[in-house]
Amino acid sequence: MSLCAECFNNGDHTGHDFNMFRSQAGGACDCGDGNVMRESGFCRRHRLRTGENVPSIPRDLLLMSEMVLPHFILCIIQYLRDGYIEADTSTERDLQKVLQQLEPQISFLEELTKMGGAMRTVLTKILTNQQTFKELSMGQEENLYAKKNYDKYLSALQNSGLVSVEEKVQGATADVTGGAEGGAGEDQDAGQSVGQRKRVKLSSSTKDPCIIESLKHKCFLEELLFWTIKYEFPQKMVTFLLNMLPDQDYKITFTKTFVQHYAFIMKTLMKSHESDTMSNRIVHISVQLFSNEELARHVTEECQLLDIMVTVLLYMMESCLIKSELQDEENSRHVVVNCSEALLKNNTYWPLVSDFINILSHQSVAKKFLEDHSLLMLWMSFVSFFQGMNLNKRELNEHVEFESQTYYAAFAAELEACAQPMWGLLTHCKVKETQEYSKTVVRYCLETLQIWFDAIGFIDEPAPNQVTFHLPLHRYYAMFLSKAVRCQGLDLDSLLPDQEMLMKIMVHPLQIQASLSEIHSNMWVRNGLQIKGQAMTYVQSHFCNSMIDPDIYLLQVCASRLDPDYFISSVFERFKVVDLLTMASQHQNAVLDSEQERPMLEGALTFLVILTSLRVHLGMTDDEILRGEMVSQLCMNDRTHSALLDLIPENPNPKSGIVPGSCSFEDMLSAVADFKAPVFEPGGSMQQGMYTPKAEVWEKEFDPIMVVLRTVYRRDVQSAMDRYSAFLKQAGIHTGNPWPPYKERTALHPCYKGLIKLLHCKTLHIVIFTLLYKIWMDHPNMSEHVLCMVLYLIELGLDNQEPCIEEHCHDSWFPGTNLLSNLHHVINFVRVRVPETAPEVKREAPPSTSTEASSYAQVFSLVAERRRKFQEIINRSNTEATQVVRPKSSSTRWVPPGTPPQLVTEILEIRESMLSLLIKLHQKLSSKQNSLSPSWLEEMDMSRHTHGDGITAIERILTKAATRSCQIKRSIQDICGKVCPPVPPKKNSPADKKTMDKEERRLRARERQQKLLAEFASRQKSFMETAMDVESPDTEAAMDLGASEVMESEVLYDCVICGQSGPSTEDRPTGLVVLLQASSVLGHRCQSKEAKKLPTSDEEHIYAADTCGVAHDVRLTLMQRFFKDSSCLQSVSIGWDGGVYVQTCGHTLHIDCHKSYMESLRNDQVLQGFSVDKGEFTCPLCRQFANSVLPCRPGRGTEAGSWHTPTNKKTLVLVKEVEDLQEKLGSFQTESNLSKEMELVIKDVKNTTQKKYMDYGKNPGSPDNDFLFMYSVARTNLELELVHRGGNLCSGGASASAKRSCLNQLFHVLAMHMRLYSIDSAYNPWTKLTQVTQVREADGFDEERPEVPMLFRDVPSLLIIFVLTMPQPLRKEHFICVVKMLYNLQFTQAVAAVSAKFSPEERQAWSTSGALKKNVINAETSFEVLLSHVICELSKDKSVYKVNTEETSMLNSGVWSPQSIEFSLQQFCLPFLRLSCLLQHHLYGDNLTGCLEEEEFTSLAVCLGLLPSAPQPANIVHSGSCLRWAVSAFGLVTQWCAECCFSSPLKTLLVQEPQWTAPRLLQLPDNYNIIFQYYHRKACTACKKVPKDPALCLVCGAFVCLKGVCCKQQGICECVLHSQHCGAATGIFLLINASVIIIIRGHRFCLWGSVYLDAHGEEDRDLRRGKPLFLCAERYRVLEQQWGSHTFDHINKRWGPHYNGL
Repeated sequence: MSLCAECFNNGDHTGHDFNMFRSQAGGACDCGDGNVMRESGFCRRHRLRTGENVPSIPRDLLLMSEMVLPHFILCIIQYLRDGYIEADTSTERDLQKVLQQLEPQISFLEELTKMGGAMRTVLTKILTNQQTFKELSMGQEENLYAKKNYDKYLSALQNSGLVSVEEKVQGATADVTGGAEGGAGEDQDAGQSVGQRKRVKLSSSTKDPCIIESLKHKCFLEELLFWTIKYEFPQKMVTFLLNMLPDQDYKITFTKTFVQHYAFIMKTLMKSHESDTMSNRIVHISVQLFSNEELARHVTEECQLLDIMVTVLLYMMESCLIKSELQDEENSRHVVVNCSEALLKNNTYWPLVSDFINILSHQSVAKKFLEDHSLLMLWMSFVSFFQGMNLNKRELNEHVEFESQTYYAAFAAELEACAQPMWGLLTHCKVKETQEYSKTVVRYCLETLQIWFDAIGFIDEPAPNQVTFHLPLHRYYAMFLSKAVRCQGLDLDSLLPDQEMLMKIMVHPLQIQASLSEIHSNMWVRNGLQIKGQAMTYVQSHFCNSMIDPDIYLLQVCASRLDPDYFISSVFERFKVVDLLTMASQHQNAVLDSEQERPMLEGALTFLVILTSLRVHLGMTDDEILRGEMVSQLCMNDRTHSALLDLIPENPNPKSGIVPGSCSFEDMLSAVADFKAPVFEPGGSMQQGMYTPKAEVWEKEFDPIMVVLRTVYRRDVQSAMDRYSAFLKQAGIHTGNPWPPYKERTALHPCYKGLIKLLHCKTLHIVIFTLLYKIWMDHPNMSEHVLCMVLYLIELGLDNQEPCIEEHCHDSWFPGTNLLSNLHHVINFVRVRVPETAPEVKREAPPSTSTEASSYAQVFSLVAERRRKFQEIINRSNTEATQVVRPKSSSTRWVPPGTPPQLVTEILEIRESMLSLLIKLHQKLSSKQNSLSPSWLEEMDMSRHTHGDGITAIERILTKAATRSCQIKRSIQDICGKVCPPVPPKKNSPADKKTMDKEERRLRARERQQKLLAEFASRQKSFMETAMDVESPDTEAAMDLGASEVMESEVLYDCVICGQSGPSTEDRPTGLVVLLQASSVLGHRCQSKEAKKLPTSDEEHIYAADTCGVAHDVRLTLMQRFFKDSSCLQSVSIGWDGGVYVQTCGHTLHIDCHKSYMESLRNDQVLQGFSVDKGEFTCPLCRQFANSVLPCRPGRGTEAGSWHTPTNKKTLVLVKEVEDLQEKLGSFQTESNLSKEMELVIKDVKNTTQKKYMDYGKNPGSPDNDFLFMYSVARTNLELELVHRGGNLCSGGASASAKRSCLNQLFHVLAMHMRLYSIDSAYNPWTKLTQVTQVREADGFDEERPEVPMLFRDVPSLLIIFVLTMPQPLRKEHFICVVKMLYNLQFTQAVAAVSAKFSPEERQAWSTSGALKKNVINAETSFEVLLSHVICELSKDKSVYKVNTEETSMLNSGVWSPQSIEFSLQQFCLPFLRLSCLLQHHLYGDNLTGCLEEEEFTSLAVCLGLLPSAPQPANIVHSGSCLRWAVSAFGLVTQWCAECCFSSPLKTLLVQEPQWTAPRLLQLPDNYNIIFQYYHRKACTACKKVPKDPALCLVCGAFVCLKGVCCKQQGICECVLHSQHCGAATGIFLLINASVIIIIRGHRFCLWGSVYLDAHGEEDRDLRRGKPLFLCAERYRVLEQQWGSHTFDHINKRWGPHYNGL
């Protein structure tokens, strides 16, 4: 069921599970269709019953359309007929051309369908009217064009049936009776390898031979569909045909027409080159028709839909049959599909199979299918085409030359064409009433299997070295058996064949299990990787329930009904380990190499354990199965919700929880697992939400057997065990290396009780005894895993008791079959066949017992035993065969030279029982002589036995045995009492030695590993300390590069390339590794604390006018209108947008070393992610991304002392000294390597940003422009550091960003360049700050514009200009003096700005109140006096305070009190103080002291020397008290105000806003659907089209086309363009259709991840799963933080070039 977005959003779907998907090819919305969904689910619009009282449409309104449309449709059909060329000559292009010409006509039809019901009714009438078609279709006699087209149409119709015309003629001559006989259509060629090609008889119930014959059309609709198919389903036609579906009459006629054309669709599909696209479009139509049960049933009854489908599928597969090579290659009569044919490789059959599965989901149709026996038989013959396909033959000599990848086609074919229909049918066989269906299917399965066995010539043994993973007939049989027993209450025996057939049935599934083991033991290695791929796919989650599960179930059924000895010996023979099961320490194996014996033995035992303990089809309920599957997947690894859903098989129980009474997936998940929320790791890797098993699940439910069964990769088993042992350690249950825990099993269904016989059969007991003995004696090729499985089998036997059958016979090893009684049975002697060289041969049999030994020695041959049983079963009538025949020892053969030594028979003295061996193994494992005291059973505590190692397992088994039998209890106590150390054979075989040394070697290896790891850890730690500068916060500041430069006499640098340490010199300068990047982060700051919201409707907008960048641009432009340009360029800072930010990792290198490093990078071709030609590289030590080297100034340590000393000089003296320093011209340095490098760095800095961000003057490229750019770089870096510190200096200390700050070096480089520009002393701002000058004559103003008044200048900019233009290094006293003078100006600006905000009345009041205090002592530092003075001076020019009427309301909102004025003044001055403090910190290494936010002003003022020391209540400091005037305050203020009055009236320039909040990304809505619904259909503002890949800028909200050719400019796509414009080449974009974020940084880009996660904490990249997504605030915070701190380059690792194509 699918709904359109509109109906979905208008309906109530709370608590529903749904997927959103983008329909690529249109489709019909099911809302309002009562056949598909309940009315309660309809949307608001469809819930209103509109159909009842609709007024009928006036007849004459539709007359015109009824007249015109038939001819219009005919015109389209004529076009289609005319354009058609016979398939051989036509090309794709010709057909496309015809369709392009028809585009407008078909679009017109499509528009008509959207006009509503009335128009659709008219169209239906015309399309289905047979009379109209007859009249118009032929074309009138005189119209030659129409006649020619009609002939073309007839010839196109010729081959539309299943059987072509020529074939029919041949068929008629060959076989008169074969009326309903068909071939493989036109594709048949005589050279097919199938000699007698199997013809498929159509089911006799097919009354309608139309499927075989050519099509005959009776109305326009039929011909339109015919051409739609012929032209391979053009999208527009499909949409038109689908849009007509709401009309019921049309729906029925169209469905019938579709069915009638079904065979023709198949033929066209097989010939098509674009079968994928065509398949999708076919299914788009058929799913609308066949999902409706009513319609499907109607067509099934009336048009033989089922017959047609099965027949068409058969014909389709017939085209690619080959002879089966399974078993008897020469004489095989069986044919299978050829998996290398395009038909299977490209899944061309998929649409037809999909339709078949779809209609079988309707109960009424499925019942019809199951009741039609001939149809069932036909289907079985179809399934048998897949039985034994893709046969693998083991390569024994050399590696296969070409690894075919056809296996995936084979697996997909079996899953889709056989298994899916099977599951569909099984869903309708759930109740007792449907017994007959199961019986019928089982009967036909057995018949078809018998036919198959005969066809491949199978007798009793499978052909060696062959395996096919495809046995769909076996699996149909198995699954219907399981269903019949479980749900329909049928008796298993009534459905089983005779013993002989069971033996045959068991052979091939068993062969697969053995082959799996062989593949994992590397026996198939010469077949290439693909064979491993097959073994993995066979058990993979999508296939396991249709493949390995039915196979194992079938083997369980066979095992429960066949003789257990026969079955067990068959297993060991199939696994080729029979020769290994001997008591002798040496043996010969004809079929296995010695290194393959151990894994094969482990495989055989593990298989037996799985076989006897798996209960999936033997009694587990659906809930238990789901729980078991879930636990086994979670134990292997923590899983995301979607991965878990994908890993758990859908059948036999659906996961959606729709089965009434069963537990839903979600409930089960919450019962067994805990949710781990997604965490963001500092390294940048983003975690998804994960589910991890609860503790009690590990404790009680971890089932290693289920894990082994479900692991695709062997490493997952190990992973599960590692996680299990980690849990046990953590919980304190067991600290060692635990063994897989034994788990109690669900009770067996009574039908399968026979399975227990396997555990109680002598053959198995002999094997167990032999293996226990071999492990105890340290024979080669035994392992812990073998012991573990042996113990598991013993324990299973103890838990599943079986009544004992006593057999008194002198030849048997054990007296009966019951495990309990056999456990304590002592075996004295065993006769073995050993090579002459074996150690056993040397020993003599003890003479005293020689006669006894000969009569009681046991000999056992599995193969002989098996053959004997087989004969016994086959020849039941023959009485002799029932007597026990003692297997003869093999007769001596002639031995060719060079063969292994001759086998001889020896008698071994054993005198052990299984019990004694277990107790001795217990000693061996615990390496203690008498590990079990005779009384240990009494002291046993059972509870601690569940988890542990082999010792625990043996104890658990002994305890269980003792509690079940008193005799065993006695035996155990006896054995424990007289236990003696084992006497292993002489250590003369190297293999034995090996096993003993193994443990020791393992221990040593582990110690070595620990040592290595510890060494690595310490190295890593020391590296982190040197590289990452990890110290405590208080030492960080002192260690700052700038600071250390002052403290020591000369700074030493380590070069990370050559490793030498030394100072930076003029000749061989050292540099800091830096990354220069342009940044607009500062420009995006706003004044409001709240982040801007992303618009999600047409009413919402984002305005950029209130951002910092725009405000500064406006200010500069205003200034340039009224003042001198060169002066304007020194009165502001730029770099808010596109400023250059410099950051370093803190590592240094010689600049010449760096050059050679770059050279080597240039020659190295294997580079990813960065461009060496652009100067990019990674730091050689820490691999951080960088693109330049900043030269370090040679350390001049001599003045350090005097440089720092506090001064007692008077302010006036200092002011004069500063003035003199400024007069000094920049000393042009001699040309040295250092100066050259400094110039190069400046060039790099300029190249980092775009030209438009550097040229703000009237004449670009002028020195003034350069000057402005230089000091703005310093300003940008200071401001950004402030942002990183949280916008203020309250935290103090060196923040994370300051730790690696390179501002000190940067200032020196910039200062060197700025000194080249001298400031004309006439215009020097310093004089205006410190002297009251005479007002010059006004005549000067006629020639040029005035300079920018001091009150309009940006004070922090002036500070940076002064510091950078004075000779370096600057003494601290001079720096402080500059700050003091500038503070006066900043304060006056603040006063002026506040005064401009007053209402006229307030201004008058403050002016008079302040004037009264003018003569008080400290009048010059009182804000009230200065305020009144400023108001007085500025009021001289009427225009300054001129109030606009609309502003008055705003201004008068509050009354100004002295406190609020003081607060405003402090806020106005704070940014200047913060920057001055930071500058002082970097130049002189002063510590920044932390403080509370309300005390920040005082703290900074003290730090800068504006206040002598902090007054006690620090928060009541007056900003005025920091003023230090060099000359009369009133004189200076008067002078500054006068400049403003002379200039144009610009109140806006007075009221500037220096306070900006931290930069923020846009605020996103919580639900992703809100963004998606608004933006995925939104038209692009530039090209007015809806973009294919829309994207959103998260910085400014711009909507752009990703990769859109439409919006390209000069070959650059829109996203890249926008990133340059909005973020100076850094862009953060949310891709609407993928929910992921991409970052563009310069010429590179990377996928950042997603900030929207589903309810389970998972991303949904590309919206594939279509789950509702919600904003993850933590991830978004991280994204914002990376943007603000410019660390995208360092944290994200996967970068690639975008070539301007995004």
